[in-house]
Amino acid sequence: MDIQWRKSSKSSGAEGNNCLELAEHDGEILMRESDNPDVVIRTTRTKLRAFLDGAKEGEFDNLA
Repeated sequence: MDIQWRKSSKSSGAEGNNCLELAEHDGEILMRESDNPDVVIRTTRTKLRAFLDGAKEGEFDNLA
């Protein structure tokens, strides 16, 4: 399976492994942590958009 993972330019860590990576495959959005790449979360564009909109509005700021 050839998946092109993308990570934010804001990723940190000496090796750039302190981040989430995203990819699109077979109509799904895939997410994984760069330091644990064997665990993959699958979601839809709609659900990812709802999460990102909430994050932009500060709904999860108390978790960071």
